[in-house]
Amino acid sequence: MSTTRPRPDSPAALRARFIRRVSADSPFYRLFDHLPDLAFFAKDREFRLMCASKRFIERFGFTNEADIVGKSDFDIFPARLAENFRRDDEEIFGDGQPKLNIVELFFTDQGIPDWFVTNKLPLFDDKGRVIGIMGIVRSFEGKKQVMQPYLQIDRALAHIREHFRRGVSIAALARIVHLSPRQLHRKFVETFGASPQAFIMKLRIQAACESLQKEGAQITDVSRDLGFCDQSAFTHHFHRHMGMTPLSFLRQFRLRRA
Repeated sequence: MSTTRPRPDSPAALRARFIRRVSADSPFYRLFDHLPDLAFFAKDREFRLMCASKRFIERFGFTNEADIVGKSDFDIFPARLAENFRRDDEEIFGDGQPKLNIVELFFTDQGIPDWFVTNKLPLFDDKGRVIGIMGIVRSFEGKKQVMQPYLQIDRALAHIREHFRRGVSIAALARIVHLSPRQLHRKFVETFGASPQAFIMKLRIQAACESLQKEGAQITDVSRDLGFCDQSAFTHHFHRHMGMTPLSFLRQFRLRRA
């Protein structure tokens, strides 16, 4: 970003004067309160939430924005998710580049997966320094409402949701949605920024993380229950996605609980 002061009559100067006049009690992001299934948030350099839309606030059981200001991801999310979010934020602070179409997978209390699409952008001060992060989160159901060309993906996701633990054939998945494997690949990349294979593997690894946090969890059992051919393959894919082995993840989780 340029740090040159704009001319007083330039569009940049006009915009700057307008923004300075906007009251803190009339933030632009209140607009997000009126968009379906979309939540807004912003953080400072210390990774603390500074503002959030109504849906973001209510999603975590809070009533007012003041209740969430100053909290970090570790205060409101499971540690595994908070660590993923922190890594993304650190990369943005490091290079000043946005991270777009991040697919985050969550599990309900019934063990049913749901997914959200997150976009994060850096916030700059008038000297071009990154001073924070702003982002929006949209559930796939919400995103689907504005993605009519990709409704075939919904049928594919329903099949993945039901069968991912036993393995999903990409050829069979393509037949279910009446697409060729190449067309299916293209639609997944356009929608989620990942191939069907990568999407399914990420879901299986996230399910593994959930299972490893259960009382008495055993790595061999988790590997078998999620359809990996052997524990070596499970360890390879887990390390690739999580940056650590299943054993390290299990030890880290049990250490926190001790």
